[in-house]
Amino acid sequence: MKLNFLIIIFLFLTKVAIAEEFKFNKIIKLDKPWGSTFINNDQILVTEKGGKIKLISIGKKDIKIIDHNLNFLEYGQGGLLDIIYKDKIVWISYTENRENWKTSTSIAKGFFNEEKIKFENIFQANPPIDSGYHFGSRLAIKDNYLFASAGERGKGMIAQDASKHPGSIIRIHLDGSIPKDNPKFLNKKNWLPEIYQIGVRNPQGLTVSPFDGKIYISNHGAKGGDWFGEVKKGENYGWKILGWGGKNYSGTKIGPKWKPGFTKAIQYWVPSIATSAITIYKGEEFNEWNGYALVTSLKDKSLRKLDFSDQKNVKEEIVFKNKIGRIRDIQIHPSNGKLFFLSENALWLMEKN
Repeated sequence: MKLNFLIIIFLFLTKVAIAEEFKFNKIIKLDKPWGSTFINNDQILVTEKGGKIKLISIGKKDIKIIDHNLNFLEYGQGGLLDIIYKDKIVWISYTENRENWKTSTSIAKGFFNEEKIKFENIFQANPPIDSGYHFGSRLAIKDNYLFASAGERGKGMIAQDASKHPGSIIRIHLDGSIPKDNPKFLNKKNWLPEIYQIGVRNPQGLTVSPFDGKIYISNHGAKGGDWFGEVKKGENYGWKILGWGGKNYSGTKIGPKWKPGFTKAIQYWVPSIATSAITIYKGEEFNEWNGYALVTSLKDKSLRKLDFSDQKNVKEEIVFKNKIGRIRDIQIHPSNGKLFFLSENALWLMEKN
């Protein structure tokens, strides 16, 4: 009895020590923010689902609203989604209002301006669909390529139809042109030219590793079956043939967790934690994490750290849970390596205590 009591006290003190290792600072209140990107060491651009693009000064803790011309629709899970900045240009993914409540996950680009950004579309996920579900969508830049995730809009097996964009990973050039070495031009004649990989459900995390240069992704399963994995050219993650360990919300089975012929994820979560944004950490503030994947979650309200250097023995640790609510996005400060998060109603800073 005494031994059990001591063990409980030890575990409690360990959790307290871990919780006190970090401090959280609410930078500014927001309204359903979705995506974020640093402009410089002090300024960060944030999208809100409802249609606003906000330029936030971290030091002054103030907001400037940037006008734009996007034909967006806040519909279910849709609205303004991810945003990324590079070399005075901004790319944004959003729910485009196409016709009669039919929408698409679309991407536009424009020159950065603190007053107004005039965007032009460079990609539309076709066909447009009347659904408020599973838009994705994250953006990542590698060299002259823009990678984007497009959700399957709740339509299941459409993710296996490479003649349609929903349920796929997109790769285009930064100007919207199509790379000549995309799968269609190599060995996938029936694929749309922008598609790089198929078989995803609702991918809300996408990032480029600064260590190996690979593209990594997180994806929502249904009732269970969330995963973290690598984007692989011309391959298929299997939705909705595979269930990744999850079930339909009705409780019926979907399919096996994995089978040969499909891309295998690096890490799965059953039950679902509702994975959202991810990054591969590189920085000074938490330099002991360099090379680890940081995975945020919505339902679980946690930040998880993955050491996936040995993919046969992935080591996972919950860094924190229930500290800032549902977590939508994560960014690493470009100079000091501190972490910035979007919750459902604020921008947060996390640093060492």
